Amino acid sequence: MNKTELIAVMANRAGVTQKVTEDVLKAFTDTVSETLGRRGEKVVVTGFGTFEVRNRVKRTGKNPRTGELITVPEQKSPAFRAGKLLKEAVK
Repeated sequence: MNKTELIAVMANRAGVTQKVTEDVLKAFTDTVSETLGRRGEKVVVTGFGTFEVRNRVKRTGKNPRTGELITVPEQKSPAFRAGKLLKEAVK
């Protein structure tokens, strides 16, 4: 399912227009992105899951072209951990 299909299904279930649904989805994704990116805080949607920032430690890697060993710096990465209701729905 892509974003357009998701918006159509959500609009139908909620009984609102696709434009309203698109605006709500954009507000949600913008809020999650801002909270993770600027503040580094978790976003918990009870039952659905948790969006969070995880730190990846500095490590040694290998350049696939040259075989040269390189140091990959520490970096932050967005992560999602599924909640109980989502896990049960997938079973």
